[in-house]
Amino acid sequence: MTNHDAAPTMSPPQQHTTAADGTQLSMTTKDMRRVILSSFMGSMIEYYDFILYATAASIVFETVFFSDLGHGFALFASFATFAVGYLARPLGGIIFGHFGDLHGRKKILVLTMMMMGLASTLIGLLPTTAAIGILAPIALVLLRVIQGVSVGGEWGGALLVALEHAPQRSRGLAASLANAGGPAGAVLATLILGLFTRLPEDQFLAWGWRVPFLFSLAMLAVGMFVRVRVAETPMFQQLEDLGAKKRAPILEVVRNHRRAVLVSLMAVLAFTTTQGLMTVWGVAEAVNHGADKTGVLNWKAAAAVATVVVGILAGKLSDRVGRRAVVVAGCALGVVLAFPIIALLGTGTVGGFAVAILLGNGLVQGMVFGPVGALVAEQFPTSIRFSGASVSYQTASTLGAGFSPLIATLLFINVGAVWPIAVFWVVVLVASGAAVLMTREGRDVDIHAAT
Repeated sequence: MTNHDAAPTMSPPQQHTTAADGTQLSMTTKDMRRVILSSFMGSMIEYYDFILYATAASIVFETVFFSDLGHGFALFASFATFAVGYLARPLGGIIFGHFGDLHGRKKILVLTMMMMGLASTLIGLLPTTAAIGILAPIALVLLRVIQGVSVGGEWGGALLVALEHAPQRSRGLAASLANAGGPAGAVLATLILGLFTRLPEDQFLAWGWRVPFLFSLAMLAVGMFVRVRVAETPMFQQLEDLGAKKRAPILEVVRNHRRAVLVSLMAVLAFTTTQGLMTVWGVAEAVNHGADKTGVLNWKAAAAVATVVVGILAGKLSDRVGRRAVVVAGCALGVVLAFPIIALLGTGTVGGFAVAILLGNGLVQGMVFGPVGALVAEQFPTSIRFSGASVSYQTASTLGAGFSPLIATLLFINVGAVWPIAVFWVVVLVASGAAVLMTREGRDVDIHAAT
């Protein structure tokens, strides 16, 4: 049994992975670092594009694509196109999960990165509604769907490349490092878009917002160079050698692993709902109440950095005390802080927003985010892990991050106050914490079993 009293580390002279047939596969520290870098950078690039759209939906698209609807409904329409990307994520999880379980993790990651980079570049080139009429929002929705399908496959592949290469005592840390690419991409997207908000308003709306989307093409080239150099995971290679692959992995998930999908989905909701409320609705709430747009984006970036740091520390801690303990602690902290955070977002000050986003996005989300990837992946055997983990996580992303800004906007429109939004957040956190307690503790589980 692994000694969990020793501090987990990702840099011993040699990493050992137990294959499905009981043999030992070894990796050098250099190999493991390349694996982690590939997963981190790939996720960073994917989520740069995905979160860039989310931020633009909060401060740009209502004016560029929906200005004839009036402020309230224009913002709702902008958030609706944002949500479409999340609706497409489970589809991406199903499609790429299927092929990832049958043909390998690495091939899927190359394809998803190409899809995301090209879709984001085309968004940067898209004419406005004033130029081409209704075709503009239609094209925007279609490109957002491609983004959603792409990131739906990316998360599972990047996570599993790191997790399935890592030694057992460091799986939580490896998964958190791979996942850290997400908020790192958010930092980059927010800072670059924030830089262009310094332009005069008319120039920003005319062309400034487009440059960060066009930058995706350069990032795509760098990401592809790193990603193609990483080997397939040893667990998948052993699965192929044993001939233990499932012909229809998603059907196996539906038939025999429904409970694992449900509790995993509910566990992830704490993270995804917090993300949607803090980084999308919260940004719009602060800006619409008068907070300086550039200041808000700068603090959003700072909070994403905090999410990376807290997430990695939480992932490492989960290798010592277990995934469930850390995630439940994050949910409990969110329950305590929900009402103060929501109130601070509406103060209309950069200072109020800064405190709210650092607590909500940086601390609460980081604590849940760090261990949850490993927690979900450890619920499924190798032969269906890509499909099971992706469907669970991406469905939770759709329900949580995709719809929470819409739900928050509708609650405010109908009630005229923000306290129901805090109540909604608390309910989700409590439900997620309860679901986490129903999962099996994955820290001590041998995940090398093929089926």
